[in-house]
Amino acid sequence: MTDAHTPSSPALGTDRAAVEAELRSMIAEAARLDPAAVAELPSDTELFGPLIGLTSLAGVTLLGAVHTRFGVDVAALDLSLDSLQSIATLADFVAEHVKHD
Repeated sequence: MTDAHTPSSPALGTDRAAVEAELRSMIAEAARLDPAAVAELPSDTELFGPLIGLTSLAGVTLLGAVHTRFGVDVAALDLSLDSLQSIATLADFVAEHVKHD
């Protein structure tokens, strides 16, 4: 596989749980939170809500990391950015678009 957007694990693109787990690490890094704490949050936790508290700058950092890692340009594909509502909505969006890339 020579595509620059190919995940490091071939199964990652089709495994939504693996996508979510990796996104949780990326969210923790962007929001400067403990990865273990983010790993334990419910999937419906709001990214910009009080538990994660993602700022607009951290959101841009997260989107850049998602694009680099998964090859999914969330901002270009989801103009309303509804996919950034929660951990689950972002994981669903990324997993869906990785499969088609």
